[in-house]
Amino acid sequence: MSYSLSMIPGGSFNRHVNWLGRVFWRAWFDVDRVGLEPARRDYLEYRFGTVISSSERNYLLGGIPYYIFIGCHKQSTENPEALAKLDAAYTESPYLSPTRHRKELSKAVEQSVPGIRSKAYEAAIVNLSSNLPLPSSFYQHHHWRIWYDELHPKHTQFNNEYIYAFTWEDPRVDHRLLRIGSDDVILAISSAGDNILDYLQYSPRKIHAVDLNPSQNHLLELKVASFTALSYLDVWKIFGEGKHPHFRELLLSKLSPHLSSQAFQFWLDHCNVFTSTSGKGLYETGGSRYALKMVRYLFNIFGLNSEVKRLCESQTLDEQRELWPRIRNILLSKPLHWAVVGTEWFAWKAAGVPPPQRNMIISDYMTRNGLSGGVKQSSDVSGQAIWEYVVDTLDPVVNHTLISDDNYFYFLCLQGKYSRRCHPSYLTPKSHLKLSTPGAFDGLRIHTDEINEVIARITPGTLTIAVIMDSMDWFDPEGTAAASQAKAFNQVLKMDGRILLRSASIEPWYIKIFEANGFSARRVGARFPGSCIDRVNMYASTWIVTKTVELFLNSTESVRPLKQRTISVSSSSVDDLEI
Repeated sequence: MSYSLSMIPGGSFNRHVNWLGRVFWRAWFDVDRVGLEPARRDYLEYRFGTVISSSERNYLLGGIPYYIFIGCHKQSTENPEALAKLDAAYTESPYLSPTRHRKELSKAVEQSVPGIRSKAYEAAIVNLSSNLPLPSSFYQHHHWRIWYDELHPKHTQFNNEYIYAFTWEDPRVDHRLLRIGSDDVILAISSAGDNILDYLQYSPRKIHAVDLNPSQNHLLELKVASFTALSYLDVWKIFGEGKHPHFRELLLSKLSPHLSSQAFQFWLDHCNVFTSTSGKGLYETGGSRYALKMVRYLFNIFGLNSEVKRLCESQTLDEQRELWPRIRNILLSKPLHWAVVGTEWFAWKAAGVPPPQRNMIISDYMTRNGLSGGVKQSSDVSGQAIWEYVVDTLDPVVNHTLISDDNYFYFLCLQGKYSRRCHPSYLTPKSHLKLSTPGAFDGLRIHTDEINEVIARITPGTLTIAVIMDSMDWFDPEGTAAASQAKAFNQVLKMDGRILLRSASIEPWYIKIFEANGFSARRVGARFPGSCIDRVNMYASTWIVTKTVELFLNSTESVRPLKQRTISVSSSSVDDLEI
């Protein structure tokens, strides 16, 4: 027997060997009467539950393919009660033993929440009905990472690369706005995992981390496993300095029991990120590395390295402001922005700004300057709009935040690593003590999927907070995705549940969509020229969207209020959010 690719239980990373390699190595080992048929591995994975597997090549001996397999007895995990427990944890549903299902579940509950099942549960049922082993996620020591179809095009489009090596959101402002407590159930975008670790320090009941890019979740998994298994010194070297000469040894001996098979395969293939003696390590990787490398290249070409170093060592804002003009003349030169930074290619490939978000920046610029829609596609207009946006981002950061001591976002961009004085809160010894405590991550669930797919499989009325960053900016204003997501959030949030979002626009077009679907919206931060909205200062506005009306979605996806409340449909706002 041979599995289809979609049924590979431990992950397919590096599993494929090209036709020429297969023919050559089979012929080579046939001389010694050693068979290399794939059915051997298939049978091993069929007989045992896959805990971890990895496909490797020994290049010292000519690139001989080999694999690592760690398995376990699979029967204990395949009973219906074990699957139901995992499913309940993934979907925020109360656990009901399948053996007493009829007695414990009333008809009213059955009718109110029909058939909410996680994709992991559905995959398990499909495999069991076909007499195949379960996906490896069911046999892990921890059930943080939820099963996903790694070969689906929506995941393979990222080519096994994360975009962000660190998170561009200021958690200090998040905490002031959200006041996270022990009863909160949070949905948040994973990104690089920094803010997820920050939220976990406040011990919420559950956090659902969501990202469509599998590699972003591999990075989050690595951070979680590191806090679980490593000392503070090792964690600091890996995520504070971005390098660790013994990362491979740590991965194999200490981290692997706490990683999913897919994450283990990914990091085993990317050990050089941390062990390479050249480059800046972790923080010079990912899709956004191009922008950081370009900035450092400019510093080298124009002899600004000494000024940058002094800027990052400045003890006062006055000293920082004195050093900024010469650096500014290079970074914010108009020819550079019109030729490179203002282009759509650079915005997406290097800075992670998709075309719809870039268009929002241009539209705001046109509105401020009274320009007509006919010149929207003009390269001069778009270049000037992006240039002004970057100016409004960087100038206030230098004028109002001390990079050497507090603004670790820009310190990292300039230095390629954190310092002992300037780093995220999750890298403090106090945070390590809390996050390395047994059970610290029991409430974490890592979903590799779209937000809509995840919240559709969470029991309605269970989320209290959603932190969706700037993800709504990625939607097409002419499409229906924004309305679908607003309706979905109305279903899954508790009454008075809140959504925290940021936008590159001062008045995002989709705020009205939220207000039309049972939410009130309040702008809690607005960035105007010369002002700082937070330490990142990259977004034009910050919003809290609160559920105030319960909506009912019928079978045709129309929305009808179940309970009317008197609310204002206009957004209230404040001019600036103090940092």
